[in-house]
Amino acid sequence: MYIGRELSELTMLPLDHWEINELMYHHHIFSQLAAYLSTEGASLHVKVIRELESRGPVGGDKGGWDHSSTPIYD
Repeated sequence: MYIGRELSELTMLPLDHWEINELMYHHHIFSQLAAYLSTEGASLHVKVIRELESRGPVGGDKGGWDHSSTPIYD
């Protein structure tokens, strides 16, 4: 379950004002819906990817008994 700002609100803000969990969540959603995105949606997805890349690595390990192998963006 995602708890955060809606995409309609986020699109009015520059990507550098998005929180990392918002970027990761919407990147995941865009990836799942890639075949159905319009040109505008695909363009936004590319911008989200570039912003994530500019912020550096997220996570970095394979998980363990006390933490997940992937970041949780809930």
